[in-house]
Amino acid sequence: VPSQDTSAAEPRAIVAGHAAFAEGLISAVEQIAGAGAAFIPLSNSGLSAEDIELRFREAAGDRIKVFFTDLPGGSATLAVRRLMRGDSSMILVTGANLATLLEFVFRSGQDPADAARTAAEKGRAALVSVGGA
Repeated sequence: VPSQDTSAAEPRAIVAGHAAFAEGLISAVEQIAGAGAAFIPLSNSGLSAEDIELRFREAAGDRIKVFFTDLPGGSATLAVRRLMRGDSSMILVTGANLATLLEFVFRSGQDPADAARTAAEKGRAALVSVGGA
């Protein structure tokens, strides 16, 4: 049974993407669960590929191994993939949404990589299409 303690003494993951994507999702997590501190927001706005990778490396340090990004082929995702070449313990979840991040914070007692995998499944299941002819 996953831990429901959503308090975060320190960040457990990085959320990254275009413009204010990360800040918006983290703000929603904070409002709903009071656990926005579990994430570090990063934007790729105005940065070169090398700058994005450097910023991610600095933000993650040796402790953060989980990244959530907006687009599978976006520059944030590509930067994380380059980082992963040197660290096989990193995990990347692309196409992150609010359901994904909430599931991750509700699994604060789990290993971050395991929590990220479960969160990805929850995020995928939250995507539905309703209506139409």
